[in-house]
Amino acid sequence: MATDDARAVLEAHVAAFNDRDVRGLLDGFTEDAEWVTGHYRCAGRTELEELFTGAFAAIAPRLGIVRVVGGHGVVAAELVEDMTIDGRPVRAPIAGFYTVRDGLIVGAKIYREGSADIPDGGGA
Repeated sequence: MATDDARAVLEAHVAAFNDRDVRGLLDGFTEDAEWVTGHYRCAGRTELEELFTGAFAAIAPRLGIVRVVGGHGVVAAELVEDMTIDGRPVRAPIAGFYTVRDGLIVGAKIYREGSADIPDGGGA
């Protein structure tokens, strides 16, 4: 997969995420995609839907792309996530590693600076 294609997959994912378009997010994943953030792991579109719907309601996250490196079915991205936790705005640098096949995300592993875990159910 070319770097431009890998970046396009990530940009579509981030756009759907920021629009809180759960259907659009799910359309960017394979049926059996796996998502890992900190200690949280989910697999399949049903669990991904629960993850994103819960995160949008709990912490109202938004992502910004800082840089992307991609090729050979893997996209590595430096991102920044803005969210609200306990009524306070929080900004967290994150790194995401996405496995992509045929233009869809097969799996993602997310590392958030400090801790990838969000208190009280964020998970995304």
